[in-house]
Amino acid sequence: MLKRRSFLKSAAAGAGLGLSGIAESFALPAALFAKEIRLGLVGLSVHSAAFSQILNDPARQADLNGCKMVALYHPKGNPDVDFTPEQLTKFEADIRQTGVKIVSSMKEMLNMVDAVLIETNDGRPHLEEVLPAMKAGKPVFVDKPVAADLAGVLRIYALAEKYKVPIFSSSALRYVDNASKINKAEVLSAFTYSPAALEKSHTDLFWYGIHGVELLYTVMGAGCKEVMHVQHTAEEDLVTGFWEKNRAGTFRGIRSGKGGFGGTVFTSGDIITLDAFTGYRSLVVKIVEFFKTGKPPVSAEETIEIYAFMEAAQQSKQQGGVKVSIEKVLTNARNSISK
Repeated sequence: MLKRRSFLKSAAAGAGLGLSGIAESFALPAALFAKEIRLGLVGLSVHSAAFSQILNDPARQADLNGCKMVALYHPKGNPDVDFTPEQLTKFEADIRQTGVKIVSSMKEMLNMVDAVLIETNDGRPHLEEVLPAMKAGKPVFVDKPVAADLAGVLRIYALAEKYKVPIFSSSALRYVDNASKINKAEVLSAFTYSPAALEKSHTDLFWYGIHGVELLYTVMGAGCKEVMHVQHTAEEDLVTGFWEKNRAGTFRGIRSGKGGFGGTVFTSGDIITLDAFTGYRSLVVKIVEFFKTGKPPVSAEETIEIYAFMEAAQQSKQQGGVKVSIEKVLTNARNSISK
């Protein structure tokens, strides 16, 4: 395992990240602990509306205290993946009702907030959107997908290291009730599933399959060595990852038939059905903890590996289903951004 961690740190370093780039925590300004942390949103989406409603609820419980959503900046989106005008109008109305101010520029928003959530549903503009926040020293939550491809993910994490800014990204599926309570050391194998709509501008599983892949990593942990794309059809993707000690994890991406999120975990003493997804609240609690402590609940190492897993699945598909090394995928991505 030491060798594996060393490689991931090397991959991060090659992207411009030193060892501190995957450190467990960052130092935050003392002023953040003396007041309610003001949060800003970039982008109108399902999540920006839902997160605002959860966080600014006057009846919220104590585990959401300490942060408040105060401002939103909505940059021009990409029409090929953007929401309809009717959807955007509904999101904006819902956000306004929570007391969030809609502003006309990133600069105006940054002057009002202590930390930022990147909620644009398209991964392509995330690098451009996150850069001003990082330059301003604002901790950032970057919603899925972090970027459109693995090289883009590495660039964003490299910026976080350059500007010494805490960064966190996760699907809400990581926080289904019983997933994080499973003892990873006892897991022999696992099977997870989620919808997996495709978007041609993104690596296949980045767009929506990330949910089920994140759930797979939640129970298996980091340390996958190789990935095989078993099947790709109009109806589904079937991908298997191979971990150390002969452990295997499989993800099914659904595009036909009944959809949903879930999975089964096989441990040394039990077979566990993962709980159903019940909403975003648990993720928002983790985002609040992150902004209050500066410690990402999911390490940069693991997040980068999750995206490398999905990039390896894409390359395996393109090569007819052969096993693809995650280390090789990371090395190639690292080299592509260092040229």
